[in-house]
Amino acid sequence: MMSIKYTILKKTQEKDSKARCGILETKHGVIETPVFMPVGTQATIKGLLPQSIKELGFSILLCNAYHLFLRPGHNLIKEAGGLHNFMGWDKAILTDSGGFQVFSLGKINKVTDEGVTFQSYIDGSKHFIGPKESMDIQMALGSDIAMVFDQCSPYPSTRLETEKAAKRTHKWAKECQKYHNLDCQALFGIVQGGFFADLRQESAKYLTDLEFPGYAMGGLSVGEPKQLMYDMIDETITCLPDEKPRYLMGVGAPQSIIEGVARGIDMFDCVLPTRNGRNGCLFTSTGKISITNARYRDDLSPLDNDCGCYACQNFSRAYLRHLYMANEMLGPILGTIHNLYFMNKLVKDIKIAIEKNNFNIFKKRFYESYFS
Repeated sequence: MMSIKYTILKKTQEKDSKARCGILETKHGVIETPVFMPVGTQATIKGLLPQSIKELGFSILLCNAYHLFLRPGHNLIKEAGGLHNFMGWDKAILTDSGGFQVFSLGKINKVTDEGVTFQSYIDGSKHFIGPKESMDIQMALGSDIAMVFDQCSPYPSTRLETEKAAKRTHKWAKECQKYHNLDCQALFGIVQGGFFADLRQESAKYLTDLEFPGYAMGGLSVGEPKQLMYDMIDETITCLPDEKPRYLMGVGAPQSIIEGVARGIDMFDCVLPTRNGRNGCLFTSTGKISITNARYRDDLSPLDNDCGCYACQNFSRAYLRHLYMANEMLGPILGTIHNLYFMNKLVKDIKIAIEKNNFNIFKKRFYESYFS
């Protein structure tokens, strides 16, 4: 049974650009890359029906193994026939390993080379997750792409701390390969190494030797300056196999998507577009706006004249502002629809630009408009 197949369709021939587009074939459908994956932390994109997400054009979601392990539990989801059946989503799903959430959300009791003992943020109950447990959880969920269990270093961290976390990540990656036995699920490696270029390169080379079907860059977008993140991508990308998909974890600002694609990244995920949408921070072709600002109280124009989403086609800025100010649930729903439409259109426009060999021109025009 297939896990995934990745095919590069086009690489731009433009100067100073590694942009490329391709297709990623999974058991639950074909995904065009570059791709942005909306995050359904609790097996749902907050406020949207699965059908609405499909109609927005998305072919893959990210769900969170850590949260689903704690509630409702991976065994219940397995009993329901897997995560696709449980949440009513028949397209592809990527699950993260839980490593980032264990270190960022749980109250850590103990970290050893075997794994992490932590307390649940929900009820304080004590749990242990290591490579075997992470694989058991993700195989029970039955996602199309699973991630190895890793240790993400916070920013800033010392070289010694970062090196120790990277070595532990490498050990856990080998153990995850040993325990993983679901043929229809691909297992991606995660490059760590913090903000030390040589550690990032060592991590990429080590994981490449383990021959994963795809590779992610973890531990970026954790509070560092954007240019430092871009520098780390530049330092790492050439150490990863060209023929396999490359995934930049937790990155979703429009300009970061463009900069990531320019450096050869294929896949992105982030809570930013949906979280911003719920809070009234909306992406437009001329930049972000806070729709609750008083200046929009009497503004009867569409949110974005260049947008074809349901919110922009049917409602005014004044109406959207009214919904947020009145705490009506339709406001965050329309904001989420709009921001996800914006993100999907962005990656589609990037793909068209790569195919036409004018990615650099697209990038220049986008920045001129978005930061005008």
